[in-house]
Amino acid sequence: MSETLYTVSSSPHIRSKDTVAGIMRDVLIALLPAAIAGIYFFKFQALLVMVISVASCIAAEALWQKCTHKPIAINDYSAAVTGLLLAFNLPPSIPLWMPVVGGFFAIIIVKQMFGGIGANFVNPALAARAFLLASWPVQMTTWTLNGVTTATPLGILKSGQGELPSLANVFIGNIGGCIGETSALALILGGLYLIYKRVISWRIPTAYIGTVFVLTFILGRNGFGTANPVYEIFVGGLMLGAFFMATDYTTSPITPKGQLIFGLGCGIIATVIRIFGGYPEGVSYSILFMNLFVPLIEKYTAPKVFGGVK
Repeated sequence: MSETLYTVSSSPHIRSKDTVAGIMRDVLIALLPAAIAGIYFFKFQALLVMVISVASCIAAEALWQKCTHKPIAINDYSAAVTGLLLAFNLPPSIPLWMPVVGGFFAIIIVKQMFGGIGANFVNPALAARAFLLASWPVQMTTWTLNGVTTATPLGILKSGQGELPSLANVFIGNIGGCIGETSALALILGGLYLIYKRVISWRIPTAYIGTVFVLTFILGRNGFGTANPVYEIFVGGLMLGAFFMATDYTTSPITPKGQLIFGLGCGIIATVIRIFGGYPEGVSYSILFMNLFVPLIEKYTAPKVFGGVK
């Protein structure tokens, strides 16, 4: 009688064909429309910032791994994604040494010092943006369009001074702002691609954008119903944050209910900062703040183990 031999291995026993490199490659593909829009509206300077930011993040990762005698893992594209997202959060007129500083801060301080990919507790690109904004606020809040200094739509809404761009220009991206956040159309296309490829879930973007829409309508800029919520969700970094930052695997919940709570919290904080805070935009800080609550959210939304003891 023949005997059947079974291979016994440790869990997990259910495996996926997805790899880090494959997922990051999809994210880079999804970011391509916004990158093209950024180059189209902000010209060669935007391309320079993107290239320098990506190169700095890759160099920082390779340098750290070499100095710590770890395998060089830059071919997983995670550093490239961080670099491109960082560039998307920078003004096109920024001095070219600042993406270098931001790239090294994002990779070495925020990512590698906490254990590398999968171990950082906040989004590296957003943390680097917050660091640069706190250190060099003038350079980080000087906006240009076609070589002319201009105000962002959120800045105009906050100050109440100046003429707002049309909704069409806001949707397409023909406005002042950070390189990758201006074209809502390009970001939505990229986000839908990630949802279609099942790289991200619809829950966080929907809860985030929906919360900002509803709260902006309720609170208004000058009381109930005085704001245009459609206009408000297309301006600033909301689309970039909702689809590409808040959905980061490492710094967002994995439970379905937790993802909805996370998106809701981001939307509340972003709206409060936008309307009542001293800073026109609140997307970056809302995501960074909610990143800190992910372990707590997952603790209370984790499914109960079948047959587990209370």
